[in-house]
Amino acid sequence: MQHIFLLSAYEITASAFFQKLKQERTDLVLDIRLNNTSQLCGFTKEKDLSFFVSQLTGAAYIHDLDFAPTKQLLDGYIKEHLPWDEYATAYLKLLNQRHGERLWEERYKKYGSVCLLGTGTKKRRSHNEVLLDVLQNGF
Repeated sequence: MQHIFLLSAYEITASAFFQKLKQERTDLVLDIRLNNTSQLCGFTKEKDLSFFVSQLTGAAYIHDLDFAPTKQLLDGYIKEHLPWDEYATAYLKLLNQRHGERLWEERYKKYGSVCLLGTGTKKRRSHNEVLLDVLQNGF
């Protein structure tokens, strides 16, 4: 059975981040963030993270925009115009439009332990929670 867990790129030290990946015996870090190239990403900036993940854990790193929200959807949520429940529903609809279940089966079912990398904070939830829920309970 596939083990899938969540990790945020925010509010975490590099040490805690990589310890968690090792503890979970991660073989794939699936980055589903829309934006992962700015300096604000720190050590989780795409080019750095792809190197660190493979070197420190031996896991694969993939950035997959098919599982990221659209800019319009994310902006609506971040700017607090869209409540979490509406954001989660819209994100789920987007996943279905993109055939998320089929894409998951084709691309990621072969991995035993998958980290869904999102952007949740103490004040803001992340779409990786929605994806985890549908992967565990069905689309």
